[in-house]
Amino acid sequence: ETGHPDWLAPFEACDIPFHGLYPHEAQKAVATALKGHNLDVIAQPAPGRRKRLLIADMDSTIVTGETLDDLAAFAGIRDKIAAITARAMNGELDFKDALRERVGMLKGLPTTCLEETWAHTTLTPGALTLVKTMRTNGAHCLLVSGGFDFFTGRVRDLCGFHEDRSNRFVIENDALTGRVVEPILDKEAKINALLEASAQLEIAVEETLAVGDGANDLPMILAAGLGIAFRAKPSVVAQARHAIINSDLTGLLYAQGYRAEEFVT
Repeated sequence: ETGHPDWLAPFEACDIPFHGLYPHEAQKAVATALKGHNLDVIAQPAPGRRKRLLIADMDSTIVTGETLDDLAAFAGIRDKIAAITARAMNGELDFKDALRERVGMLKGLPTTCLEETWAHTTLTPGALTLVKTMRTNGAHCLLVSGGFDFFTGRVRDLCGFHEDRSNRFVIENDALTGRVVEPILDKEAKINALLEASAQLEIAVEETLAVGDGANDLPMILAAGLGIAFRAKPSVVAQARHAIINSDLTGLLYAQGYRAEEFVT
């Protein structure tokens, strides 16, 4: 049985209370009924919807592009590196090996290219609103990326994340050496970041929200109380419990029951 629809934003996001089905059953039924419509469907228990810890991937999640691919354009090998990135994010390649290979191809690139890449990096629509709204409502916001600290530090400050974790280039004489500081932050480090923050802040894992698009995000997405594959690679969408394909990142706020008038912009 279903209750009366509750519009969180007119003709954009709607809550429909239900009982008598498990959430995954309800989600499948509604998704099947609405197949062909550009809608995202998330079914979950009503209690505890608003999360107290946000852990987010950066590339192709909080920002629109892949910063390492964009950096590679300055070396004239964007397509070559982007192809490796796509395979790694779909789980076809080992993330650590793929990262070492891609960074190795950038050996000798001047660090000025990092600044130029950042100048063309854009936030995904809804990213700023997501972080600001959750932070205003008391959530701890953590940016965790398999990308690099040059970019995550700037995205952290721009969006208002409390902290960021990522990888680091080895730089000598104002140029990339083609090496990464070990150990590399990978999928295990991402889920560990979620669990560590949860324990340190005394926030139950059920009260966490994780979002990402790549195979290295999947463990944290599956572990979180609400894990969302955002415009994700096919293998990730296939395994995640929840996916957002059509909405921007404000969809994560609607999923928590926030109304549009509660958004902080």
